[in-house]
Amino acid sequence: MRLPSLLLAIGIAAPLMAQQSAPSYKVTHTSVLGGEGGWDYLVPDSANHRLFIARETRLMVIDQDSGKLSGEVQGINGAHGTAVATAFGHGFATSSEDKSVVMFDLKTLKVLKRIPAAEDADAILFDAPSGRVFSLNGDANSATVIDARTGSFIKNLPLGGKPEYGVSAGDGMIYANLEDKNEIVEIDGKTATVKRRWSTAPCTQPVSMAIDTAHHRLFSGCRGGKMAASDYLAGKVVATAPIGAGVDGGGYDPGTGNVFESNADGTLTVIHQDNPNQYHVVQTVTTPVGSRNMTVDPTSHRLFVAAAKFGPVLAGKKRGPVLTGSFSLLTIEPKP
Repeated sequence: MRLPSLLLAIGIAAPLMAQQSAPSYKVTHTSVLGGEGGWDYLVPDSANHRLFIARETRLMVIDQDSGKLSGEVQGINGAHGTAVATAFGHGFATSSEDKSVVMFDLKTLKVLKRIPAAEDADAILFDAPSGRVFSLNGDANSATVIDARTGSFIKNLPLGGKPEYGVSAGDGMIYANLEDKNEIVEIDGKTATVKRRWSTAPCTQPVSMAIDTAHHRLFSGCRGGKMAASDYLAGKVVATAPIGAGVDGGGYDPGTGNVFESNADGTLTVIHQDNPNQYHVVQTVTTPVGSRNMTVDPTSHRLFVAAAKFGPVLAGKKRGPVLTGSFSLLTIEPKP
């Protein structure tokens, strides 16, 4: 075989071999948690092996190993996101209906104070280098900046578009998807200023976001049916991969090199990172329809996906109400 042909064969075979040797993800446990209301983001508290799940009026605190409810943060009016600032012993939850952020004690789960935010306070994240929390306010097209130690309001930062999920890179920079602009915005955490922005095209309506800090890659799950991988140092999309419909949650496991996107159509797309600029779908896991929120535990390589059964869709609504007692947490694990 001539060298060019050999190289071509190797190039074709490598992804196939990776796909054949990749572990298969399966639902290994379903924990029925029940409770009233819908839900939004699942956020891990890795230091304490817990998960925070936003449930409209409260945060459910779930033991990762048992899948059981271990406590709740009460008194939230429109719960969406959670930020965990372990160094300060504080958690923060968005309370969208009253345009605020609730600060609570990570040990006792008691509410400590309420901080004014802005309309549609949604996702929220903690940035360790700056010691600040950033609430991403969708309809207000802004981020509310809060001191994580004291809970003091610092400023509302205009972002120039509707932010969805975001991440801290751990190097002083924060990134967020702008769903309506098909962009990613870069924020300097210490100065609380917008530094750059770039297009996610051909990925449209970017919502979920995960990060690979070792290779400086962001993964935006887009409602247009694609995942976009961006080089956040260069500020550009370097690859895309197809995903299911209605994505809302995403994750990345550096131990396996897999990117995950959970979709409302009843699928979870598993995408393998062949190298920082090449990706291919290795599996589509079947999940209950509507299971579009997830998180990853990179230590155990387990995925956690929220699920429920829904009633008939009511006039003017996108989906039916969650049936009482049906809310569950799926544990999905890699199997050889």
